[in-house]
Amino acid sequence: MLVSKLHPMPGYVLVEPAAKQTQTASGIYLPDSHDEKPQYGKVLAVGDDWTTEQGATIKSPCKVKDTVVYKKWGGNDVKIENTEYQFLKFEDILAIVK
Repeated sequence: MLVSKLHPMPGYVLVEPAAKQTQTASGIYLPDSHDEKPQYGKVLAVGDDWTTEQGATIKSPCKVKDTVVYKKWGGNDVKIENTEYQFLKFEDILAIVK
């Protein structure tokens, strides 16, 4: 399966999380057991606008190639060809990095 062929469902975006940091800003190397996942990444695909049960239309807060910050426990992990991706709801996106 190719990532470029994936199109998220309405209300979702596909994000490639940033690589795990192996070193802190002060130069301390983190052990392999350190499994803190990054909470930001690059948007690869955006689903269509989402329509709520009340009929309101919610547009995506971001676009393809944006770098976004998202909730720590948000999204669903999908592993494709040894790379982990995240499907996130529009509401899980906290900020766009400018």
